[in-house]
Amino acid sequence: MSEQYHFQEGGMDILVMLEENPDHSPVLAHVNSVPSPLHSFERPSRDIVTLYGEPSPESVALALAAAVESHRSKDGRPEAIRHLGVWPERGAVGDAAWRDASGELITTDLEISLETLHATARQLLGECGQLIRRLVAGLSMPDWPEGARRAITVSIGPIVGLTAPVFAPLESIIERLREADGLAFETEGD
Repeated sequence: MSEQYHFQEGGMDILVMLEENPDHSPVLAHVNSVPSPLHSFERPSRDIVTLYGEPSPESVALALAAAVESHRSKDGRPEAIRHLGVWPERGAVGDAAWRDASGELITTDLEISLETLHATARQLLGECGQLIRRLVAGLSMPDWPEGARRAITVSIGPIVGLTAPVFAPLESIIERLREADGLAFETEGD
């Protein structure tokens, strides 16, 4: 049986947020998917990854792996709304819901094993570890504007076997923060 990937032509859009006051949450992250409205090309579907605690490349890769694997699941319908909790010792557990052709609400449990998450996270780190580390650095920057939510949008597009992130929004956020702090600089060749 061949795997089906439900990535849009431009890839998956993932908003990665850092919850700064995790209140000792046992959950490493939450992954929620929000499908695009019917017949909307302006607002594609999006996954929202909320990290709890201090981010590391490994924890971010594990949370991104849960988002990727939720789309690869047997019930990875593009119109499904998914809610997953990611535990460092259990894997990802949650559910998916969608309406069938008759309008009836269908729900199913989702469980992604810890082994699967670790394998996907290793692949993500192997193929784009430097970019994931830059995402972690962006989320961990101490000088975010007061009251701003630590959140960075990431687009993941299909490549060999998995995906490859494109962190253009991170570059523009860092550039804006540098300019705001008067740290803007130009390098030759830019």
